[in-house]
Amino acid sequence: MTDLSGARWRKSTRSGDNGGDCVEVADNLPGIVAVRDSKDEDGAVLTFPPTAWIRFVTVASVGFAHNGR
Repeated sequence: MTDLSGARWRKSTRSGDNGGDCVEVADNLPGIVAVRDSKDEDGAVLTFPPTAWIRFVTVASVGFAHNGR
C-alpha cells in the first residue's frame, strides 16, 4: 500500500463553487500522482505514474479546448 501521509491535496483552480463535486490531486509524492474524490477524503485513492498523469491532463485539456471552453 502506498503511504499518502505526506500528500498535499489540491483542487483545480477551475473547480469553482460547485458544492464540492471535485477531484483533488496530490503531486508532491515521489514517483506517483494521487487522485481522490473531494467529498470523500477517507475514501479510495487512485495513483498514477507521473508520466501517465501528465498525458491524461494534456489530452483532457486539448479536449476541453476543442469544446469551446
